[in-house]
Amino acid sequence: MATFLYRLGRLAFRRRHFVALIWVALLTLAGVGAASAPAAGNSSFSIPGTEAQKAFDLLEQRFPGMSADGATARVVFKAPGGEKMTDPDNKATVEKTVEELSDGSEVASVADPYAGKAVSKDGTIAYASVKYKVSGMELEDATKDALKESAQHARDAGLTVEVGGDALSAVPETGATEVIGIAIAAVVLVITFGSLLAAGLPLLTALIGVGIGVSAISALADPLDLGSTTSTLATMIGLAVGIDYALFIVSRYRAELAEGRDREEAAGRAVGTAGSAVVFAGLTVVIALVGLSVVNIPMLTKMGVAAAGTVAVAVLIALTMIPALLGFAGRKVKPAGQKSKLFGGGRKKDPTAAGKPNMGTRWASFVVRRPVAVLLLGVVGLGAAAVPAASLELGLPDDGSQPTSTTQRRAYDLLSEGFGPGFNGPLLVVVDAQHADDPKAAVADVSEEIKGLKDVTTVTPAAFNKAGDTATITVIPGSKPSSATTEELVHGIRDAGAGIEAKTDAQVLVTGSTAMNIDVSQKLNDALVPYLVLVVGLAFLLLIVVFRSILVPLKAALGFLLSVMAALGAVVAVFQWGWLADLMGVEETGPVMSMMPIFMVGVVFGLAMDYEVFLVTRMREAFVHGEKPGQAVVTGFRHGARVVTAAAVIMMAVFAGFIGSSESMVKMIGFGLAVAVFFDAFVVRMAIVPAVLALLGKRAWWLPKWLDRALPNVDVEGEGLRTQSDAEEDRELVRT
Repeated sequence: MATFLYRLGRLAFRRRHFVALIWVALLTLAGVGAASAPAAGNSSFSIPGTEAQKAFDLLEQRFPGMSADGATARVVFKAPGGEKMTDPDNKATVEKTVEELSDGSEVASVADPYAGKAVSKDGTIAYASVKYKVSGMELEDATKDALKESAQHARDAGLTVEVGGDALSAVPETGATEVIGIAIAAVVLVITFGSLLAAGLPLLTALIGVGIGVSAISALADPLDLGSTTSTLATMIGLAVGIDYALFIVSRYRAELAEGRDREEAAGRAVGTAGSAVVFAGLTVVIALVGLSVVNIPMLTKMGVAAAGTVAVAVLIALTMIPALLGFAGRKVKPAGQKSKLFGGGRKKDPTAAGKPNMGTRWASFVVRRPVAVLLLGVVGLGAAAVPAASLELGLPDDGSQPTSTTQRRAYDLLSEGFGPGFNGPLLVVVDAQHADDPKAAVADVSEEIKGLKDVTTVTPAAFNKAGDTATITVIPGSKPSSATTEELVHGIRDAGAGIEAKTDAQVLVTGSTAMNIDVSQKLNDALVPYLVLVVGLAFLLLIVVFRSILVPLKAALGFLLSVMAALGAVVAVFQWGWLADLMGVEETGPVMSMMPIFMVGVVFGLAMDYEVFLVTRMREAFVHGEKPGQAVVTGFRHGARVVTAAAVIMMAVFAGFIGSSESMVKMIGFGLAVAVFFDAFVVRMAIVPAVLALLGKRAWWLPKWLDRALPNVDVEGEGLRTQSDAEEDRELVRT
């Protein structure tokens, strides 16, 4: 592989005008496609295999036009102090608002508070329920605007009005914080390279790669039902890896120049060596992202595949456009150790500092001398950080986790005040009595069973379909939607339904947003172990091919698990326990988002392997070329520590930018990924990895002979390039 990539790098360097033209054309084509494609709506949301989804599907069949999985909005009214919602003026305002809410092609129904007895016992709070024909993720902006305007008209009349439900759900705005992340990345690159031009190359290529990826997603959004949320993960991951991969190759190019090679040869060797590491690092990220499909949640699968496509584009750009741009830059990109004039490159070097070891060399030498102490300190430190993960509680965010500044959260609080905390999470029980001898009696049995369960506040009368074989019952819990008590109630209803089905042949299904959240959390929990086995197993096999070792990939996988557990512990401490909550802008603590563990496993594993591959391939390269194991570790750090440090800081900056989001879910993802990268890069890869390799010595690179013969030789270390170079030197000596 190294030889092929070497030739590709030289070709891209020589034919730089052609290569640059191809990528600019692709960016233009993707941009035109995105501009001409229909505006990306929000993709349909379904959770195959869950009871809640099965109930929604049944309702679509038995209650045509009901739009069981359609969006809902609760417009909550509160009377001014000393007044009641039943006062004539307030009642007239509400009735006028209900009339306004009924307009719109996507509105299925609006329930009048007075006809539906949706007024609190003290008469101060009332609400109107709005049902839509499509889900909250598919609502048109015009429909949402009409909802907001109707609420504002009621406010203008003197009432306190807030809007809850999923009708106002929107893609979180995080553009400003992303710009901050890019700015920090630019500063790190300038410090790393000591040159504005060299620092600009990774940023430019990363932005082009993300531009192509996101534009392609927008262009394909309508035919593939990708939706506007699909590009979020692609942007986050594509930007981070795009900068990192380009950084690896530019850094190696400068190192090759420092060894006296001409620029075309240096570009070829940079792509042949660092480019090989980029290919395999990219493959691990793609495996991790595509592997999200095992969860069988369509939206998550689409996000993973789209992000994987953006990573693939980032790899191709790093292998081709970077050497092309290096060709355009010419002598403006200095060899390693030299700085541009802007950074003092015109001054003479201090000859006494020429042989001074860099920080990476000094640190690696220390670790090689004290491997046991460093290993114990690293493992114990990560273990301590992981302790809170033992108290991990999973759930999905609802309006109760929104900031208090949002209308959804204020509506949630008003409903809790007027009707009780469980009112925000009603359970919809669907009774399929098609095969029961007496459908009405079976449904009555279900209602009586539910009334006898713990934490049930209200059970509404059953509503039958036209055929009289299916009924819906609304159950109001006594506890808030995200509580463990409500989850126990859902399981209790389902257990009771199993007994009723055995007696009457009537099937009982529990659905609604609260039940759906519980089912999604369970589905994600059940998929975590298979996903971990798949992703880590495939990457383990890939790393065996790369490093031609058993113990090095095993150490990489175990170190990754340590960093993920420590990061989960940090997430629990901040978002569940409330440590440093004010500093992170966490207004409401609660369960950790159920998607977080599997999401972190997928994304962080792929990114962690970037550092593993780049850092350890330099060690493997030195070992293959004759250095002793301990010295190979030091050599790997001398060439790679600075670059890996810069790459990790950049990735942390990109992820940390999302902590500023007002959405608790996005905030949690940004914090979790930033902390995970910190633990993995600076504790696992920079401390635990060299300590373990120093302790293992030559055994670290052991591989059974039969397996060595069976594995393909991908030559990530560039041994083929060294052999080729030696042959060329021999031919030159013969000619002279």
